Amino acid sequence: MKHKLTALSRRYVKALRKHLLQGPRASLQPAHDLGCQAAALDLETLDVARIHDGALAALEGSRSTDGFIKQAEIFFDEAITPIEETHRAALQANVRLSRLSQTLDRRTVDLAASHRSLKRGIVQRKTVEQALKKSGEHSRKILKESRRLQKHLQRLTHQILSAQEGKRKKISRELHDEVAQTLLGINVRLLTLKKGAAVNAHGLKKEIVSTQRLVDNSVKSIKRFAREFGIHQDVTWDAN
Repeated sequence: MKHKLTALSRRYVKALRKHLLQGPRASLQPAHDLGCQAAALDLETLDVARIHDGALAALEGSRSTDGFIKQAEIFFDEAITPIEETHRAALQANVRLSRLSQTLDRRTVDLAASHRSLKRGIVQRKTVEQALKKSGEHSRKILKESRRLQKHLQRLTHQILSAQEGKRKKISRELHDEVAQTLLGINVRLLTLKKGAAVNAHGLKKEIVSTQRLVDNSVKSIKRFAREFGIHQDVTWDAN
């Protein structure tokens, strides 16, 4: 690095001498090229100022007028232009980098918030899925129990209807037997009345009373069976 700095200083002295000899119309391109070389070596403005001061000291014998000093200043200003442009570019890059960093920070914060929101959403979704799963299992259990109770109710209904049918058949048989016996007794009494009608009037009256009693008992039996069947009707018998 020291060797490169020394070589640059020599070129600077040579270029400045030539520039001063050429006068105000001299090209500033050599100064600009030296500045680019200094920037490539990562030199700062102060480093170039030192090189410039050294060059002026080396050329002190040529410094005779104020125009010399002004022309040297113009050469120096052009020599440091690339460094300043590099600094401006670096500053602009730093500004852009700073803005980009701020944007990145904001996006990082937003991303973190989105990530937290996503995690909460996942937790809520899992909670809802578990609740739905439990609800589905509970619904299936209720449906299964409902079907079981429905079948049980059907069996009970069938048993009740069968029992009622059996009871009706039993009552029907009892009613049939009792009414048949009563009618048979009445028929026998009537035959007896027919035979004894012309013989004994007193005996005929007793037979009529007895027959009326049989009929009355038959009516009472019919009423009793009607109540057991749940039939609400009046069965009347006029003995007169």
